[in-house]
Amino acid sequence: MSAPSPQAPASAAAETQFDYIVVGGGTAGALMANRLSALRGKRVLLIEAGRRDDYHWIHIPVGYLYCIGNPRTDWLYQTEPAAGLNGRTLRYPRGKTLGGCSSINGMIYMRGQARDYAQWADLTGDDSWRWEQVLPQFMKHEDHWKLDTPGQAPSGFAQWHGHRNQGSTGEWRVEKQRLRWDVLDAFAQAAQQAGVPASDDFNQGNNEGVGYFEVNQKSGWRWNTAKAFLRPTCYGRANFELWTSAQVARLLLETQADGSRRCTGVQVWTGTEMVTAQASTEVVLCAGSIGSPQILQLSGIGPAELLQARGVTPLIDLPGVGQNLQDHLQIRTVFKVQGVKTLNTLANSLWGKALIGLEYALKRSGPMSMAPSQLGAFTRSRPDLAHANLQYHVQPLSLDAFGEPLHTFNAFTASVCNLNPSSRGTVNIKGPRFDEAPAIAPNYLSTDDDRQVAVDSLRLTRRIVAQPALSRYQPEEFKPGTQYQADGDLARLAGDIATTIFHPVGTTKMGRADDPMAVLDSRLRLFDGPAVPGQARRTVAGLRVVDAGAMPTITSGNTNSPTLMMAERAAAWIAAEA
Repeated sequence: MSAPSPQAPASAAAETQFDYIVVGGGTAGALMANRLSALRGKRVLLIEAGRRDDYHWIHIPVGYLYCIGNPRTDWLYQTEPAAGLNGRTLRYPRGKTLGGCSSINGMIYMRGQARDYAQWADLTGDDSWRWEQVLPQFMKHEDHWKLDTPGQAPSGFAQWHGHRNQGSTGEWRVEKQRLRWDVLDAFAQAAQQAGVPASDDFNQGNNEGVGYFEVNQKSGWRWNTAKAFLRPTCYGRANFELWTSAQVARLLLETQADGSRRCTGVQVWTGTEMVTAQASTEVVLCAGSIGSPQILQLSGIGPAELLQARGVTPLIDLPGVGQNLQDHLQIRTVFKVQGVKTLNTLANSLWGKALIGLEYALKRSGPMSMAPSQLGAFTRSRPDLAHANLQYHVQPLSLDAFGEPLHTFNAFTASVCNLNPSSRGTVNIKGPRFDEAPAIAPNYLSTDDDRQVAVDSLRLTRRIVAQPALSRYQPEEFKPGTQYQADGDLARLAGDIATTIFHPVGTTKMGRADDPMAVLDSRLRLFDGPAVPGQARRTVAGLRVVDAGAMPTITSGNTNSPTLMMAERAAAWIAAEA
């Protein structure tokens, strides 16, 4: 078989024998495919259920508006009705294309807080997950704009960030945004007046502060993981094969002489036939926090009673598969303003739209280069907390719901989310069919603590907006409305207006061997059965799960870059074993 060209890597199931099979060409899968195909003499197959990332709206930053809710790029999931959301269901976007969620997400580069990784180390019993140990893995593939020119970055900046000219492999580009808004500058000043310090770097382990987000873009274009890690490197390697529009139906398990299990490959639906692909060394499941537990359960790996009830024969009883779902729920508050431009009025006229398009065409800047959120703030819902537990995404626009038209009046949106929710949900198959979406039940606002944080965050938002820096724009609360003041009313209103910020994690969590809900060990290998007191716990040979589902607890910020860090670590472990 001839080597796939950089322009057209193989997409059909031409050969079926490989050393490594990577399931999912998204955030983690693209990096895994890059690192594994760099191993000499190892044949690597990358399987992606979606199509190639050749849809133009993937690459224009504002194109997320046309990718989310679009079957070309999105799995089109919906959540189950949630009591905490007053019976509502939510759209639950997940990327279905090369690059996965990095092709449709908000492009925000965010690592979280050092304490997140200390908690992971405690929960797994593995100190290598602490911040000091994972920081080099973030830096390994980072290409930060402040290090482009010698002397441009502040003193000591290079100890926190990587660059392609300073030892980093440099695939993951991080840039400053190519726009600013007066109303966002005023919000940042108001936040400082309310006690939130200014920040010009959210990624040094303590992200408390307010400032503009840095984004995964390159010269005004979205920078997804397909561009970063697959193109052109992997496409030019003779040992790399790519199948797109190919959905993994289940994993193949083999019982060995000592009674242990080994994953030997996958069954894949190509759209016309079911193909078996064999992996002589390892299958790496990178299908995400929704897709990975679904594939495991369809393969007979998960809570035995649930699988039997859904028509699947249990092979490995792992109660934690599909459990422990965590997500960031954002409460979208909207304030009308006077005497300042917002995107609402700019984009609601033909002349305004023409100017926006012209600016992007000529400069790759302006509203078409916008991430969904431009200004960020991390702060505390109450002053006695030791760390920031809230994140704001502030936008110079407003609308009734995602996908709806912009309002005709000038306004800004201040979305606030609880960084460390205590609510836990589930992802479970509904039946034995691989092409049936699973039941996704995040159980938002199901704990007293989460409801109180929601109330406190709404009150804090009002306090920020009431500061002098915003007074010249006469902010008027449009949503939820100043008529709601009591805790009970605010908690109920949070359920009415809150939406996901698209950060599901935890559904195949790593943990200690004696944790009955742990699915993976600290090196992301799947446990071969439930925890039994006093007995050693084996892992399934030849199988790892490497995606955000492996996080035992959610990071304090956007989850895309922490997922890349986890993939970088797993790739190094596999390479060392090879």
